Amino acid sequence: MKHLKLVLACLLALCVVLPGFAGADTLDEIQDRGSLRVGMEPGYMPFEMTNQKGEIVGFDVDMAKRIAKAMGVKLELVSTAWDGIIPGLITKKYDIIMSGMTLTQERNLKVNFATPYIVVGQSILIKKSIADDVKSYKDLNKEKYKVASKLGTTGEQAVKRMIPKCTYISFETEQEGVQDLLNGKIDAFVYDLPFMAIANAQKNNGSLVFLDQPFTYEPLAWAIRPDNHNFLNWLNNFMNQIKSDGTYDKIYAKWFLSDEWLKQVQN
Repeated sequence: MKHLKLVLACLLALCVVLPGFAGADTLDEIQDRGSLRVGMEPGYMPFEMTNQKGEIVGFDVDMAKRIAKAMGVKLELVSTAWDGIIPGLITKKYDIIMSGMTLTQERNLKVNFATPYIVVGQSILIKKSIADDVKSYKDLNKEKYKVASKLGTTGEQAVKRMIPKCTYISFETEQEGVQDLLNGKIDAFVYDLPFMAIANAQKNNGSLVFLDQPFTYEPLAWAIRPDNHNFLNWLNNFMNQIKSDGTYDKIYAKWFLSDEWLKQVQN
């Protein structure tokens, strides 16, 4: 009997020292508190930004609203500087980072990531006149095609590495590249998906085709504290659900396939 009591006492002490052993999880804390605290840095269009009313809006914000609704809790957005966003998560200033964060191995040493919700690698705008022949970056790998990107960017690196046979042209700014594409001086412009989605929505007069499936891999994912297995499981299941029922597609279309939201953030 004494040995049994000793074992029970040790197990109780272990549960106190190791909360995860007792089943404690951020998911439980959120439900007990009645609110979901989301850390983000408003400044990465169209993921999170401040509108004319001073409110934080964007793709990530709409996703956060859906999560809070599914949990039956209130949503609290915590604006934070990027250089302190992971430390803020670790010290429990918020429950999750939803701020256009790229999943990297280095970051993964400090935090856990849910299943990536979007890939924002390099995408392509092409002239409509070549759309029948060009369905992906591979089709541009011919000397006859003038393909451009911004000087010194991952877009430029991707073109030189993955479309080496094209005639490459570099621009000082991405805006110049899109304008020359509209003017018919180049055949394709390669750049980061978020910018390209906005440029397509704003500038496309019917003369361009947007190849919006990135051909390089830069996954964005939500970050949570380590050892939150219940929370991680819940988030992954949530993502599977909204990608199956059309919710994700509606939010994506709102922020990436339309420019209506620009009215909220422009003066």
